[in-house]
Amino acid sequence: MSRARQPPLVTGISPNEGAPWTKVTIRGENLGTGHNDLIGLSICGHNCLLTAEWMSASKIVCRVGPAKDDKGEIIVTTKSGGRGTSTVSFKLLKPERIGILDQSAVWVDELNYYDMRTDRNKGISPLSLRPANPLGIEIDKGKVPLKDLENMFPGMSGDFTSENFSATWYLMENHSSTSFEQLRVTVGNLKKQASKKNEGSLAYVKGGLSTFFEAQDALAAIHQKLESDGTEKVEGSMTQRLENVLNRASETADTLFQEVLGRKDKADSTRNALNVLQRFKFLFNLPLNIERNIQKGDYDVVINDYEKAKSLFGNTEVPVFKKVYSEVETRIEALRKLLLDKLLETPSTLHDQKRYIRYLSDLHAPGDPAWKCIVAQHKWILQLMQNCKEDFITEQKGTHTLGGVGLEMDRSSALNRISLSAPVKRGGSFQTPKDDSWHYKSPQQVRFVEKLSDVVISQLPNFWKLWISYVNGSLFSEKSGQVEKLKKNARQRQNDFKGMIEEVTRRLVQLVRGALLPSSLTELQLRQCGGWDTKTPLGGAWLTQVIHTVRLSHEALSALEIPNDLLQVIQDLLQDLRVHCLLTTLQHTEEDVKRLAEKEDWVVDNEGIASLPAQFEQCMVQMLQSLKEPMECKPGEINVQIFTQHSSSALPLQIIWRVISNICVFFFFCPQIFNLDEQRLLIILSNCQYLERHTFLSLAEHLEKNGFTTAEKIVRVSIEALRQLDEYLFETYVEKKSDPIVGSLEPGIYAGYFDWKDCLPPTGARSYLKEALVSIISVHAEVFTVSKELVPRVLSKIIEAVAEEMSRLMQCVSSFSKNGALQARLEICALLDAIEPYLTSESRVSMIITSFKQALEALPQLQSGTDKK
Repeated sequence: MSRARQPPLVTGISPNEGAPWTKVTIRGENLGTGHNDLIGLSICGHNCLLTAEWMSASKIVCRVGPAKDDKGEIIVTTKSGGRGTSTVSFKLLKPERIGILDQSAVWVDELNYYDMRTDRNKGISPLSLRPANPLGIEIDKGKVPLKDLENMFPGMSGDFTSENFSATWYLMENHSSTSFEQLRVTVGNLKKQASKKNEGSLAYVKGGLSTFFEAQDALAAIHQKLESDGTEKVEGSMTQRLENVLNRASETADTLFQEVLGRKDKADSTRNALNVLQRFKFLFNLPLNIERNIQKGDYDVVINDYEKAKSLFGNTEVPVFKKVYSEVETRIEALRKLLLDKLLETPSTLHDQKRYIRYLSDLHAPGDPAWKCIVAQHKWILQLMQNCKEDFITEQKGTHTLGGVGLEMDRSSALNRISLSAPVKRGGSFQTPKDDSWHYKSPQQVRFVEKLSDVVISQLPNFWKLWISYVNGSLFSEKSGQVEKLKKNARQRQNDFKGMIEEVTRRLVQLVRGALLPSSLTELQLRQCGGWDTKTPLGGAWLTQVIHTVRLSHEALSALEIPNDLLQVIQDLLQDLRVHCLLTTLQHTEEDVKRLAEKEDWVVDNEGIASLPAQFEQCMVQMLQSLKEPMECKPGEINVQIFTQHSSSALPLQIIWRVISNICVFFFFCPQIFNLDEQRLLIILSNCQYLERHTFLSLAEHLEKNGFTTAEKIVRVSIEALRQLDEYLFETYVEKKSDPIVGSLEPGIYAGYFDWKDCLPPTGARSYLKEALVSIISVHAEVFTVSKELVPRVLSKIIEAVAEEMSRLMQCVSSFSKNGALQARLEICALLDAIEPYLTSESRVSMIITSFKQALEALPQLQSGTDKK
């Protein structure tokens, strides 16, 4: 079926380019017979039928929509002619972005406008539409610190969107290195932008010029119609009807656009809210930022943000700001509590303690957090010390219960819970006792003192440094404004802190005394610091190690410049430990010396010395080595020798003399001394001689080397005791050897009824004299076998006894015959000639010669030369 009319043909469009919603006039042929005949109109592919207004078969007016294509044809479709064609095209321009307050000649699609601003992916804020770089030149930041700018321009800002914008701040922050010529160029750019903005009103008029003309034409036509009618002032006239129509149109328009206008008002409110949120986003985001930074541990950032918010909104009267700021205060109060809990948490480092105290000071926390930390640390140190003692006592009881299994037990559960920052360095030599019971580990008390000292030395220095920082105010920052007030509080609490240090040192001393010197504590103190098993007292070597440990602790605490009066209790403890160690070492050595005789094997060397003198000297040297530490007098300590001489305790001089003389006392009171054979008596005499000539002299050198000022007196007293033993043993041996010889002389002389008055002429020395000489020779051999140095001493004593006996016997004879006198003189001279080589001691020689002279003088004088010969 053929159409009645030709298809529409578009031959022109005015204007031929423009932005979306631009009003255009389409001209052509066969554009329809009326408004109802027009069924389709598209420009650049966008359906514009909704805004189309049919004017005539050659003219249609409409608005261009937001098409996808930049350029396209104009297609008109009618019922009568069908789909038409176009000989012209329309160019669609990209719309300029219109600001919130900018004028516009066309209707702005607010949906698209707000979609663009509220798109979360784009993250564009309303103020972001402003140019980020208004000068249009390269930005160079970071030259001037922000803090310096804040100090130079108080209350101002470098943000050009701020009400307190400072151009100088902006230039120093973003263009500190920009040349003056470049700045002059930017001035021209700014002027062009300003002039372009001023031309906005003119552009608005130009863009809506056609609308103005249409309105003017319509008003002119109405005016002309009214004049021709002549009834503009008559009731019910055309004018009145027109007014009614306009009012109804206005009401209808209001009804139609009420939703649109409501959305516009809402959009305006939203824009204002967004503007406020953007302008004051710091405050609105602060609660969430505080929470995040607290979780990350960035407390400095939280404090800085809080100080800024407090200065800006602390006294605000705006309800919304007050509500947000109250939430900020709630978060800050929770942070104060968190920081205080962390501050009082133990164990903690000195660095963390100072950090938390500074944070609390900046946050204006109530009370005195630094003092609370000091009190908590004081209680923590005391608890550590007490736990250390309890754990070692528990371990000691477990060791006793399990026997050898106790050697595998954990050393100290309390110390395993502590991470010590700096263990004490142990210096000097440590001599392990010879007792086999200590081969696997040191005694509990010794290890306890070492661990206790480690606890104190690791905790007390930081405790003292925390107090010093508290006193000089270095714990607090100046911005808190409380430095002077807190320093005043610290000065008022000096006595309280002094009491804390005294309590720590006193507890340290009491715990050590409870382990080593329980008798020096009261019953109440023993209940708290005692409980140790003291059945097996510590030896001198272990006490020396304890003294060394306590001295190291005292030196470490003195290095902190703690006043000496606070450390005096440690000095007193050291003094008592030194005296106790000295007396214990001497008493143990005395017992060791008493047991030396049990180790004598009676085997002599080439010099006739057994092992006893060497063992005795070794024992004494070990004793002096153990006494070196307690006898040493450190600065501030009292000389132990002087101290003990003014005390009720036994003097070191007396004890050492007793130790040395015990080797003599043993032989005096040992019941076996009377049952020893002659050879062992000789060995003992030889040992005594060696002790006097060598051992005691060496001992005197060791005493002087180790600081004993009375070494000479000690050796002199000891030698006197030794000589008493020697004299007793010598007399015992000589008595055993001389009595048989002397006793055999008288029976031998008168054997066979010999009579000096009636005897035969002498033919030589008789048998009794030969037997006596043989006995003397056997003594000589026996003594020489043990020690040749004893031979002259022993023989001279025996010969003296023989000479005295011969003198007595001769003097007891009433008369001699000639032959008897000759026989007696012959035997005396023979005896004298035989023993003369062994007469070395001048005193002994004179006594023996005197005895022989007395014997010869008792004989009649020889008359003839033959008899004398």
